[in-house]
Amino acid sequence: MPVHVPGPRIYSSIKLKHIGQVIHAHQRASNISLNLTPFVDMMTILVTFLLMVFSASGEILRAHQGLEMPLASQQAKLQQAPIIIVTESTISVLIQSTDSTMPLVKDVAQVETLIDNPPPTMVIDALHELLMAQYQELHENINSAVDSDHPNKFVDKDGIAACKRESEGLPPIAGKPLCPDGLAIVQADKHTDAKIITMIVNSAHLSGFDKLLFAIKYSAEGPQ
Repeated sequence: MPVHVPGPRIYSSIKLKHIGQVIHAHQRASNISLNLTPFVDMMTILVTFLLMVFSASGEILRAHQGLEMPLASQQAKLQQAPIIIVTESTISVLIQSTDSTMPLVKDVAQVETLIDNPPPTMVIDALHELLMAQYQELHENINSAVDSDHPNKFVDKDGIAACKRESEGLPPIAGKPLCPDGLAIVQADKHTDAKIITMIVNSAHLSGFDKLLFAIKYSAEGPQ
């Protein structure tokens, strides 16, 4: 195929006969060109936006009003797990149910009420009940995946390998995911009272979640 000098060829490469007939009927010039610059600019903006909001590991944490995560210089990659959310006023849990494709957020307690009237056992009953039900569901599905060596929506191949190492008494591999069985994430405001954290840890441990990851905002200077 011969190489031609770049330029508009609206009637040679693109047969727009209807446009040509209308133009000739009104005795106008038929020199028509298509400006692709706006289309290229639009696509560039869309691609840039998608790259900024895209997460290779999926969206794990969400922004919440009244929640400012603490700063830390040590960090590790978060995993998919139930998330205990502690804002300035509310304690809630973000869970993934087998009956729903979207995560569900359920409020379990008010921070002010717990501080004014802490439970004698330092366990939040509503949080314990919700986490216990979630643990049983996750435990069954994860064990089923590990036994069949087939990933599902609750555990991937790396998670299955981590669970097998854990069952053999081997430590987790640095940089690799932890076994999701008994794993939960605490996303707490940096001004959260220590008593509230103690209640959450006790409630999670009593429910079977003895592996807790705390969500932080990375800073090279560490806590400030």
